[in-house]
Amino acid sequence: MPPEPDRHASLSDRAVFAAQFVRAPVATASIWPSSTALARTMADAALRGAPPDPVVVELGAGSGAFTGLLADRLAGHGRQLAVEINPVLAHRLAERLPSVEVVPADVAELPTLLALRGLAAADVVVSGLGWSATRPGREDSLLPVVARALGDGGVFVQFGYTWTSWAAPARALRAELGACFAEVTTSPVVWRNLPPAVVHRAVGPRR
Repeated sequence: MPPEPDRHASLSDRAVFAAQFVRAPVATASIWPSSTALARTMADAALRGAPPDPVVVELGAGSGAFTGLLADRLAGHGRQLAVEINPVLAHRLAERLPSVEVVPADVAELPTLLALRGLAAADVVVSGLGWSATRPGREDSLLPVVARALGDGGVFVQFGYTWTSWAAPARALRAELGACFAEVTTSPVVWRNLPPAVVHRAVGPRR
């Protein structure tokens, strides 16, 4: 049996990620993948209190900065889906992490993607999307979509850069998280990321 491919993004993966940002900056949202420190904070927030065999969905998986660590933490338990609309990034991620179900689709199709796989709901949704990409405060906001896709007591985790925390999309995101979820907490600043970031953890989707 061939060895399991490297679960972490290589320098080549990161270079491809940066190239995809240049080609489509709005869709890719960041010029460089998230750091290991941010990935650990995201995984800790996502899987804390999760059931033994959770359904974990990642939105905007990119080069897999969060995907590989989540796969390591799950260790084959539950089900892991990584949704990535960019076909180049999705293909490379699927090659590197064959144990993860990589779905090359728009994250707005989340409820349909779950239903097609016989999944009633997700236990955890981890977002690698930028704040503006979630479209908070707009009619096409992704946050109500995510809330509907989560089961009772489900967890949504979203990171954001501190340098844009003053911007309208960031303020709208925090307000909409409070409207869509019963409990929202924010991590201390993750300084070992470029740029520094915080992690929002929202629990208990409001119906």
